[in-house]
Amino acid sequence: MTVGIEAINAYIGRTSVDVADLFRVRGLDTERLSNLMMDRKSVNLPCEDPVSNAVNAAKPLIDAMTDRSRERIELVVVGTESGLDFGKPISTYIHHHLGLGRRCRSFEVKHACYGGTAALQTAAAVIAARPGTKALVIATDAASVAARGTYWEPSQGAGAVAMIVGDEPVVLRLDSGANGYYSHEVMDTLRPRPDLEDGDSDLSLISYLEALEHSFRMYTERVAGVDLLTSFQHLVLHTPFAGMVKGAHRQLLRRHSTLDAASIPVDFDTRVADTLTYCRQVGNIYSAALYLALCSLLDQLSDKGRQRRIGLFSYGSGCASEFYSGVVDGNGAPGLATAIAQRHRLSLDEYELISDMSVDRMCGVRDRRFETSSYQDIYDSHFDGHGLLVLDSIDRFHRRYRWS
Repeated sequence: MTVGIEAINAYIGRTSVDVADLFRVRGLDTERLSNLMMDRKSVNLPCEDPVSNAVNAAKPLIDAMTDRSRERIELVVVGTESGLDFGKPISTYIHHHLGLGRRCRSFEVKHACYGGTAALQTAAAVIAARPGTKALVIATDAASVAARGTYWEPSQGAGAVAMIVGDEPVVLRLDSGANGYYSHEVMDTLRPRPDLEDGDSDLSLISYLEALEHSFRMYTERVAGVDLLTSFQHLVLHTPFAGMVKGAHRQLLRRHSTLDAASIPVDFDTRVADTLTYCRQVGNIYSAALYLALCSLLDQLSDKGRQRRIGLFSYGSGCASEFYSGVVDGNGAPGLATAIAQRHRLSLDEYELISDMSVDRMCGVRDRRFETSSYQDIYDSHFDGHGLLVLDSIDRFHRRYRWS
């Protein structure tokens, strides 16, 4: 049977900040900006968190389903590294605010940026075991504000990607059994506290490249006749920042193709560049970064209906990785260009204010009321009346949400 993604949508926030401006105000070396290959990054307001990001990504998909189709959702699984409780999964809030039936599995998975793929592959296995059912898979994350003043800060975004997984895969048909894995213990990036992100950027780069090499090698051992240049019409790689993907693509082709040095950038432009269009505007959304790259590719494909096999690489610090493949034809594209263009462009003063206030929405907060008066103009223009879920209050650790 065929299993894969039936529908996909992303929520990429309603505000953004210019990355070059961040480099300037932080006194960062602007020569490194070209390596980053980023233009803007999405920023959550203090009244947004991984739950609201997830619901706002998934709600259009759920609303578009018939009652009968919604009743077939028997699994809600959420990949995130921005959890809000050590015991209670954020999937419970998401399940509730989407109005899904109670005859349903619900849980959260975590492995840094690999969490979205862990959720997707878990759902695919469940669907394969019980044809006719559906799963809601969501990858959702939000950066902390602890990295201000570092080279991590300009790349860190916020948002979520939601996917309906089933046996009628309009968006992406997964190649059954075509998976290569690679995992080992490494301390490349970490979130030891809700208010702290830390790591070794050089080690993370090395670990990413090592994982790509070994997971692709395992894929070729499992799938006969694979040729990196001809088997995949596009390559979609986990995108912490676009420059990382460009370097990873270059190394992969040097080791697994006969292309000369001059031809590798041409291949990048042909098979990879379209996957980075949105990532360059949104930033790293961790567990959802690979799937935002997939959304970008789907929206850029021109001749809809022509089938293309794509190779996908997922990496999560710590680390776990997977190279897998599937078939797309451009149908079911999410159409995110307008949402990205319509974000409020934060001034640096607005960005600093929002960052200061965002600490209050993180894991471990006991009681808090989330007033919007400090950023009322932004809330009025980009949230009020738009029917988005926002965080209203925390009462004895229980999060309360409302619709804008």
